[in-house]
Amino acid sequence: MNTLKAEKRNAKAKALRREGYVTGNLFGREIEGSIPVKMTQKDVSDVLRYNDKGSQLFLEVEGKKYDVIIKEIDYDNMAKHVLDIEFQALVSNEKIHNTAEIVLLNKEKVVEGVLEELLEEVSYKAYPADLVDKIKLDVGSLRLGDTIKVKDLDISKNDKIEVTTDPETIVVNVIASNNNQEDEDEETTDSAE
Repeated sequence: MNTLKAEKRNAKAKALRREGYVTGNLFGREIEGSIPVKMTQKDVSDVLRYNDKGSQLFLEVEGKKYDVIIKEIDYDNMAKHVLDIEFQALVSNEKIHNTAEIVLLNKEKVVEGVLEELLEEVSYKAYPADLVDKIKLDVGSLRLGDTIKVKDLDISKNDKIEVTTDPETIVVNVIASNNNQEDEDEETTDSAE
């Protein structure tokens, strides 16, 4: 598991961001209030190359390691860098709410119809040992009319995880292409003129 180094901060977040730091907060059941932290942009970029919201990692704050998940990431889209990260410290015997990103594999192999992704993440509750940050879904064998719902995913079949997203929610389906309809519309418009 990755480790991100942080320092406690007492300066204002805006001032630290101007100096090139990413600010954040660490909170959890066994932490009184929260611990405001700062991290370097480079360290954050290195960790976020392989982790995202919902990922589990170690946050080392001045020598003490916390087992955490990334709860929120606040980006500056104009400058293309991270401004702030919220971390939740985990307690081994406490279930937490989290989300897992759905990653579609072999999309290019769907040749019959158009693949439509309707859900990008699944919400769930689990103990820290059972956390999942990505759900890999191979869609390469899907055909026109096929549908995959939340209840069909491996995460829904794991009895250690309580999925909180509606099991009937459609994740992906394969629909008919609209190309034929557009061609017919153009012909109708041409003959009407």
